[in-house]
This record gives sequence, C-alpha cells and structure tokens, in this order.
Amino acid sequence: MIQVEDLQKLYLVHRRPPGVWPALKSVLRRPRETVRAVDGISFSIAPGERVGFLGPNGAGKTTTLKMLSGLLHPTAGEARVAGFIPWRREADFLGRITLVMGQKQQLLWDLPAEETFELNRALYGIPRAEHRAALAELVDLLDLGKLKSVPVRQLSLGERMKCELCAALLHRPAVLFLDEPTIGLDVSMQAALRAFIRAYNERSGATVVLTSHYMDDVLALCRRVIVIDHGKLRYDGGLAELARASRPEKLVAVRLSRRVAPADLSRYGAIAEGREDRVVFQVAQEALRDRVAQILAGLPVADMTIEDPPLEDVFRDLFAGKKG
Repeated sequence: MIQVEDLQKLYLVHRRPPGVWPALKSVLRRPRETVRAVDGISFSIAPGERVGFLGPNGAGKTTTLKMLSGLLHPTAGEARVAGFIPWRREADFLGRITLVMGQKQQLLWDLPAEETFELNRALYGIPRAEHRAALAELVDLLDLGKLKSVPVRQLSLGERMKCELCAALLHRPAVLFLDEPTIGLDVSMQAALRAFIRAYNERSGATVVLTSHYMDDVLALCRRVIVIDHGKLRYDGGLAELARASRPEKLVAVRLSRRVAPADLSRYGAIAEGREDRVVFQVAQEALRDRVAQILAGLPVADMTIEDPPLEDVFRDLFAGKKG
C-alpha cells in the first residue's frame, strides 16, 4: 500500500547570531545552511498494517507524513501510496487517504460538527446514501450521539478529536496517516480513541500509520515500528524484537511484607529500583525461572510482577546509539 525509496527533504535555513549588527549584515548577505529533515529513507507497508512511525522531536516524522499525503514535494526519492505518486495530488488519490493531525483541525469552529460532515460529503462527492451509512457507522463506533449537533467551540478537546476522526473518515479512506491523534487527551479518552482506531482498522482493512509520543498508543495499536532520527531510518521491524534486542532482561518487581537489608537483596540480582517495601530486580531472560524461584523462597514476598523494560528506555537506548 505504501512504498518509499530513498525519500529526501532538504531545507535551506537562514542562520545568524543575535544582535543589531548581524541583522544589518544579513540584509546584504544571508548565510544559509542545508537542513536534512528527511535523509534518504526507504520502507514499505502492506495493506491493512498498523505501523508506528516513531522518533524524537525534529526527527522528520511529520515531514514524511506530509510528503506521503501530498502536502510537500520531496527534494529527491520516490514514493507511492495506494498506487499513486502523492505530490501529484490526483483526485482519486485524495479520495483514498486521510491525514489527521492532533494539533490541527478542520472542523468549523462556530458550527456543529455535522456541518463539516456535510461539507466533506460535498467535497468528496459521496452519494447521500453512502454518506448516511458511513456516518451512522462512525457515530456508533465513536459514540458521538448528540455531540455532532453541538457547536464545535462548546466541545471538549476529546470530543472535538472524535468529531475530527469522523470527518476524516467519512469518505472511507484506505490509508490513515495519524499524527499525534491523542495529544493532550486524558487517559480515558486516549483509550477510547485507541479502541476506535483498532476497530476501524479491523472492520475496513485500512492501513494505519501512527506517530505518537505516548508509548501506550504504540503498544495498543502497533506490532511493527519504523523509527527515524535526524531524518535517517534507525529501525524497521517488530516492536517486541526491538525491545528484546535493546533490553533483553526482564524487570521483576517485588513488594515486601517487611524490610530487608540491601545486602541481602543484592544476592538476587541487579537492583533497578529499591525502597523499603519494594524492589525491582533486572533479570536475564534465560535466568528468569530460577531467579523467581529463589526470590519467592528467600524473601518475604507480598506481591510480585514480571514486566518488560519500559518502551521509553528502549527508544532512549536506540537514539543513544546502543544496539537495537
């Protein structure tokens, strides 16, 4: 569904020191430098996949999504989305994709969301019968109810985002580019939107490309991740495989029924975190069974959980140049 080959986007940026004299000199001569926002990345995404497109701030994620949705022309390289070259912006292409950005909106601020829904029906040339069916399905999935008839300015951030998704999906796109769709939302609304995105993908078979700084979004929706940093591809593969390669150990968190001396705790492995009533051990995967048995036999265990290292730590290792 998406094929990218050596995609690049370069910008010429004016740089000057602060102050009056540098400002005056820049009138005659404006020194520029080349910024490689996207630096020769290649990947492919199959129909129906849900893929996390991740990286730190300034990595080039949004720039890539804008090129793949036709908003930007690349400096070099090739891309095809649903069989189309995105930056040609053909009508058939625009009818097969959607781009939802958590910090932008298409809803008409002083009008109910249903007015935007009707406007999009006209823009995309959706037959009224298809529009009614799609709208009814999305209203049910998103639990919009009476929200669609409330002026947008009176809706909460989470309610507006649900209406944004409804407006973006009325034409039943085959490819969803979602750029930080849960940014700024509370925990319950984030969970609701994740459930909707998963349900929509499973019902429609649409391809989903998601960028998010919330690792819970990635864990809930994506088995595969593409990671870029400074415009370069750093990793493309399974999320579980990345975690195992970067942090192969497990975290064994133990809540103690009484205080244990630190010297006695250290016999059970490296301590990642320790308090009077709780300790977290780092345990190699292959030693997990024996180490858990030793901890249960030797410590006053009130409760125990076994966890993978946090994804934030995995990505921190990756961006720091460690294995992965």
